[in-house]
Amino acid sequence: MADPSPDPPTISKRRRRGNFRRRAGAAGRGAPGAAFRLEHGGDVEADGNCLFTAARKAMVGAKVGGPRELRQRTVRGIVDAAIRHLYSPDLKAGWGIHVVQEVKLLARKEDREGLDAAIQELVDVGVLRETAMESIYKERCIAVNDGPSWAKYMSTSGSPEDEYDIITLQYTEEGLLSIDENRDGHAAAFGDDIAIECLATEFKREVYVVQAHGSDAMVDEDNCVFFLPHRPRGQICETPIFLFMKGTGWCGAGADHYEPLIANPIPLISPERAAVVL
Repeated sequence: MADPSPDPPTISKRRRRGNFRRRAGAAGRGAPGAAFRLEHGGDVEADGNCLFTAARKAMVGAKVGGPRELRQRTVRGIVDAAIRHLYSPDLKAGWGIHVVQEVKLLARKEDREGLDAAIQELVDVGVLRETAMESIYKERCIAVNDGPSWAKYMSTSGSPEDEYDIITLQYTEEGLLSIDENRDGHAAAFGDDIAIECLATEFKREVYVVQAHGSDAMVDEDNCVFFLPHRPRGQICETPIFLFMKGTGWCGAGADHYEPLIANPIPLISPERAAVVL
């Protein structure tokens, strides 16, 4: 019977040869290490929760709860400047890198009727609806531009139990391009590098993102594949978590897709024999 979730080709090669990891903080060639054989842990639904779902599956045996609970444990200790860069960018800059930039706002679910009424008041006096929406949302919604607002944003999983809905304003260099009002409340906050570091810190484990970018967001021998480490702030107490990230080519923050890699310890091998030394 065919494997229902075959490993991508480059992952298969690393599975055959294993991956050698030096102990954190170890110095010198004789320092002890650990070796792992990586296996693809299965497909993950592309619903905006893939980072957390993949991390949950990759932490085999750990009691971490579901994706929503995992979000709650990873939204601490944030750098405001990085958050502003991702979710409230300076629209006077950055156009040499991005064609489209996004501004993320949070609207309380209970405030939607009031927002609609305020928008309609502006429309009734001759303001274009899109201009009215942009003005009211920016004035009355929460901008994602610091630690507390990021925590609210990253806690949003597209569930009816969420306190907030995510509203997205898209801009080009010429001005406002579109507004996603997220009327059904299903939009989830995409996992970002900050969330991964928080995840690493919360569980005192390194998180290695096996990153791949290709025309179909999959891996083959010609695509770029590398291991991106995210280390916890503090002591490392357990073995690392490995996540497989498929690049989508979208410039928006956190638009890549994550799937779990299951790390199984194997007999210790020399660094020279390993496919990758971390």
